[in-house]
Amino acid sequence: MGGHNKVAMADLRDLATSLGFTDVRTVLQSGNLVFNGAARTAAGIEKLFEIESTKRLGLTTSFFVRTAAEWKKIVAGNPFLDEAKSDPSHLALMVLKDKPAKKSLDVLKGCIVGREYFHASGRELYAVYPDGFAKTKFTLPLIDRKLQTLGTGRNWNTVLKLTKLAGI
Repeated sequence: MGGHNKVAMADLRDLATSLGFTDVRTVLQSGNLVFNGAARTAAGIEKLFEIESTKRLGLTTSFFVRTAAEWKKIVAGNPFLDEAKSDPSHLALMVLKDKPAKKSLDVLKGCIVGREYFHASGRELYAVYPDGFAKTKFTLPLIDRKLQTLGTGRNWNTVLKLTKLAGI
């Protein structure tokens, strides 16, 4: 949730449980949930959480759902393995609502003014921030605008915590 729309993780877990999901777990105050549930589409789960979080928690935000199988492929598909090992806190995974068009990715590349670099695959974008996140101009709002979709980002350490939590 990117520091905006703060909500207690206990409230988020309670919401998921009340919606019928089981084995609901969170990672720190990251806004991430890992859960089991009935067979529903990821888009359907996203919509359900978006509607119910607004109604029940007063939280208006986007949710991004990936299945365990998708998450496993996302982690395995990381094109920046050296960076993941040497400096995982400066590697980010951005999960996107929609697959960006190639033209949008080209536009995004032209917006980089620092040493950042990225690779997109499907609805995910892997980005390396060699100088850290604090002063970068390559921000999530810029990425959202240029790719014409919404996304959320987590550093690779959090990605690995979520992977472990999901038992992948």
